[in-house]
Order: sequence, then structure tokens, then C-alpha cells
Amino acid sequence: MKKDFLNQYQSVYFIGIGGISMSGLAEILLSKGFQVSGTDMKESKETQHLRSIGIKVNIGHKAENITDDIQLVIYTAAIKQDNAELIAAKQKNITIIDRAQLLGMIMQQYPYSIAVSGTHGKTTTTGMISDILLSAKADPTITVGGILPTIQSNTKIGGNSYFIAEACEYFDSFLQFYPFIGVILNIEADHLDYFKNLENIRASFHKFAQNIAPNGTLIINNTIPQLQQITENLSCRVETVGLEYDANWKAQNITHEPDGRNSFDVVYNNVCLGCVHLHIPGDHNITNALSAFAVAYTLSLSTEDIIKGLEKFHGTQRRFQRKGEKNGVIVIDDYAHHPTEIKATLSAAKKIQHNTTYCVFQPHTYSRTKALFDSFATSFTDADVIIIADIYAAREKDNGTIHAQQLADEIAHHNKNALYCGNFEQITSYLNAHCKKGDLLLTVGAGDIYRVGEMFLNE
Repeated sequence: MKKDFLNQYQSVYFIGIGGISMSGLAEILLSKGFQVSGTDMKESKETQHLRSIGIKVNIGHKAENITDDIQLVIYTAAIKQDNAELIAAKQKNITIIDRAQLLGMIMQQYPYSIAVSGTHGKTTTTGMISDILLSAKADPTITVGGILPTIQSNTKIGGNSYFIAEACEYFDSFLQFYPFIGVILNIEADHLDYFKNLENIRASFHKFAQNIAPNGTLIINNTIPQLQQITENLSCRVETVGLEYDANWKAQNITHEPDGRNSFDVVYNNVCLGCVHLHIPGDHNITNALSAFAVAYTLSLSTEDIIKGLEKFHGTQRRFQRKGEKNGVIVIDDYAHHPTEIKATLSAAKKIQHNTTYCVFQPHTYSRTKALFDSFATSFTDADVIIIADIYAAREKDNGTIHAQQLADEIAHHNKNALYCGNFEQITSYLNAHCKKGDLLLTVGAGDIYRVGEMFLNE
């Protein structure tokens, strides 16, 4: 769509306005002078915040919410075509676009737009880049898929130069973006209900890279298999990052502290630019930090501001987030819901001094659990005790082809201390009976498994 597409509309309505991304986009449009309203299924912190800044929010999807004064309707991929408001908008011939199209159009308004993509690590890396730009007083506009403690929100309205956003590959959403800097952190099999296979996923990431501005830059992880397939025929500059492979950006002299923090030297084209002290654990986060460093350096920010920003970063909500401690048991929550993410989370936890690791995992969607079943089964080797909760359905229906008990049984073939313990009350009772001083309790998954940690802490 054309860069000035939005200028022809004044009244904008969001179907699913309470979502973490949709609420941020609604706030951005409000700041640009649009009349904004919307609907969500239930009340939340996001809907309350939107009301507090003057946005009308309806609860419950109803055809009558689509009034004649509405000129543009935005919807998310989670909204079905039989949605009453979507049908009403079509009947009134109102222009309808999806969330990704809107984000792409907003991105075009900024000369220095940054889109962070990858199967894992998008929220963390977007948060790192945000904290760097904030430290440099660059006044960025930010939309991130989690709560960033620095701004106490998932959105910040800034100036007109820098725009930072996550670029989700699901449904090819990120192909609506044409950023100045694009980041590809990793490419793995996920969202197979849409992509069907890894080959299609890789093809989609290649198209994303081709969308980067000709005078822009692709920052890409050098460990991605057959990297040349992703980087060939690009008009933009390509910069690679990696820990063990030859890359433009490397981390050397890595030190893991007993509390999980990392220190490392940042080396660019064999020149050391300085030492970073990172407050979040795991080698995967060192790679994320290298990518963030590369983005900021490409934007000509000073190494001093970049290092300062990374040292200020303490993570985002639900990304290896320390929830608290009870009777000497530390509770950490993480959004990991893919086998590779789980391995990275448990590897990071292993570097923290503690006794027994209890990992409570909630599989996310039936389709992902079934498609990656064998990989999930071997992902928990760094945990001492694995507890599998019932599958979080999200947008799917249970067709009876996969059950959490099956996953627990398969994990038990590789780790004898794996068990199925479906509901949260049962899990919490088990943890209260078994966790001891010095143990580490991890709640892992993209659903509402964080509640188990909160229940354990509050009982």
C-alpha cells in the first residue's frame, strides 16, 4: 500500500484492540491525531490503559459496534471471518486491513525503521535495541511484544526518526514491512499449521530480507543453516553475527557469572569495540545482544551509548523473568514454547548456582505439540524434574490426536523424572511438597503457566 494510505482516513476501529500489539498500534494512531476505538473479548490492563488515554473500548464483538462514522477497520489474524464486527464492516463497505498491513504502513513513516524477526528472541532483542536508543536519547517510537520495564509498557510514542518493532513471520505478516534495518535472529520449524514445512519458512524469511531498503542493512545470525539461500540476491548490505562461526560481529572472552550474568568483548571485523556486562543469562542472549549492538552501530550510535543501553537492560516481562523467592526456592518464568527455546532457557538456568531444577512446561497449541513432538521429547535434558501441564489450546480446538500425557511419557524415555500433572492446583501441590531450599523453579510456556509460579509464591 502507498505510504500516504492512512492520510485518507480519520476514524479507525480495532477488532481485538486489547492484544499486546494491537493496543500499541491503537495508541500510536491516537498520538497521530486519529479518532480511535475498538473491541475486545474481555477487560484487561491493556483495555483499561486505552480507556485512560481517551480510546473508547467495547467489550464483546457485536455488529452494532460498527457505526457509520467508522472509516477504517483493523483486525488481527486471530479474528475469524465469521466475526460479527468484521461482517458488519464488509456490509457497510468500510475499508478493512489487517494488523500487519497497518504496522507496515506506520513503519514507512520513519526514515530509520528497525524490524526484528526470527523464530525466537524477537521480544528480548527488540527490548535491547530500545534500551540502547533510549540511553542514547534518540527518542524512538517502540512497539514490542512484551512489557519493557524501562518504559513500563509495550509501547512508547517517540519522535519521527526511529521506529522499532517485532516482525512476526506467522501468516507471512512480516512481508508487509519494508524496514531500513532488518534483523533475522534464527530460522527454525514453527507455525507449521500455516507454513507446512521448514522450506516454506526459509522462503518467507528470504522475502522479508528482500524487502529491506536498498540503502539499508540486514543483520543476520551466521549460524543459520545454508545462510546463502537467505542472503542471495539482496540489494541491501549484509552483516553477520555469531559466537562460534566466522562473522562480522563476534563475542569473545565470554564469562558466565554464578548468578547467570554474562560478560564479553564485542568484536567487529576483528576490532574490539568494548566489553559488555549483560544482566540476563544464556549464550542465546549474548547473540541477541550482538545483534542489538550491530543495529545500533549501523545507526551510528556511539559505542559508549550502546554498551550503556545493554547494561541497563534487565529483560522483558515473561522472558526469563524472576518472579520471586519462597523458602529459598527461586521462581523464574519464561515464554519459551519451542524446543530450541526450551533448551536455551534450561541451558541459561544451568549456569545459575542452585540445586534441583524443576521445570513446569505448558505445551502451546495442539498443532505445535504434535508437529514438534519428537523435538520436545529431547528438549529437557538440563532439567532435573519435568512436570507437563495440559496443552494450552489458544485459538485451536482439541481433536483428540495429542495429549499432554503422551508428551510426558515420551520425555520420560529420555529423562526418568518427567510426569504429567494437568491442572495448576495439582502442580502447585506437587511443588509445595517437593521443592526445597536452594532449588530453582521454572515455569515455561506461552500460555498462562506463569500463574503456577504465582500460586506457588502466594500460598
